Amino acid sequence: MATNMGKTPAELTLALDGARQQFQQQIDFFKGKLNLPTERWDDLWQAAHDRAFMVAGAQKADLLNDLRAAVGKSISGQSIGEFRKDFAAAVAKSGWTGWTGEGSKAAEAWRTRVIYQTNIASSYAAGRWAQLHDPDLLKVRPYWRYIHADGVLSPCPQHKAWGDSGLTLPHDHPFWLTHFPPNGWGCGCRVQAVRGPKPGDATEPPAGWDTVDAKTGAPPGIDKGWAYAPGASAKRPMQQLIDDKLIKLDAPIGAAMWEVLQPLLGMERQLAWWETLDGWLATPQTGRSAVVGVIAPKLLLWLEKEKGITPKNAAIGLQEGLIRGTKQARHITKTQDGLLPEDWRQMTAVLQDPEAVYFDTRTGKLVYVVSAGDAAGIKLSVEFDYRISKTERMAMVVSGFRQSSKIIDELVRGGLYEPMQ
Repeated sequence: MATNMGKTPAELTLALDGARQQFQQQIDFFKGKLNLPTERWDDLWQAAHDRAFMVAGAQKADLLNDLRAAVGKSISGQSIGEFRKDFAAAVAKSGWTGWTGEGSKAAEAWRTRVIYQTNIASSYAAGRWAQLHDPDLLKVRPYWRYIHADGVLSPCPQHKAWGDSGLTLPHDHPFWLTHFPPNGWGCGCRVQAVRGPKPGDATEPPAGWDTVDAKTGAPPGIDKGWAYAPGASAKRPMQQLIDDKLIKLDAPIGAAMWEVLQPLLGMERQLAWWETLDGWLATPQTGRSAVVGVIAPKLLLWLEKEKGITPKNAAIGLQEGLIRGTKQARHITKTQDGLLPEDWRQMTAVLQDPEAVYFDTRTGKLVYVVSAGDAAGIKLSVEFDYRISKTERMAMVVSGFRQSSKIIDELVRGGLYEPMQ
């Protein structure tokens, strides 16, 4: 991402507090996103928008590419009229139908305006977030002041109150993580870097600022889905953002989303898992878990069709206790050997691309199998329970073990392992 190194604090302040215009941090933020097919606007929630580009209902890769190109040109200065022409061309090219707003000039104008304004506003805010965190600027202007957008026909009362009171807080106050504008559809508020509060400025958020409205899932004055700071999670691993969503989605939707994302996120997930595993080994704790995979759509279909089973969601988790052997030993039999740390490092790869998956007819668990690559034909297996435990909303790996090909073949012939793929 471009920086402001070389500029004096005064020059930085002038750039930050001037008229709204496109700037490199804003453009870089948008370029760093991954295309994500979705069905509804809230399939991607809040901070996940920092890493993904979506248009609700757009699921084809070529359509998303064309829409992304149109939005990218808008962020670089293209008018809404030109964007609407590009949007219409992309829709016609892909044959997209059934999208919200289709068939009515007024509705189409509304939909395209929402897409245009939302992407420009959020990318602008993310660029501002990066600028405001410039170390040189923070040295001289470590406070931020909430500035309400004047001239709004129907201003949000809370936004106006924050601006009218001169609300000025340290840049690292938790208020900004949920209230950094825009704070809703069409919000034009902004944040200004200042040396400190002026006489009469509010120096504490209003009472109840961090309570959550049951209807919106956001604090008072924040629209549903807007309670986050655009840009604050731009460097957060995409897989972590998706994991947060996976354990809340119905299994078929979550599995389908993961199947589309997997080619893009496979390496990121693997690197993130390695970092997590190294952290677990370096600093032992209890109760930690991580998402290491997802039950594939075809396996979910098999479970439903053959066994009448539908897991609540598709996420597969792994608890730290297994890595240390404290729980693993309970599940290892005489025909199996426990896994070593280097074996656990393969978990994401095993679950992503197994040689075979079996349904254990004795326990109802799923067993993923891949070759360990040695001459003896030993298999590296991962056994997990797809049923939701009392403490976890995701299916959990209950053991990992090495088992010979011969033993696995015997279990299959005896009907104890039922092939799923």
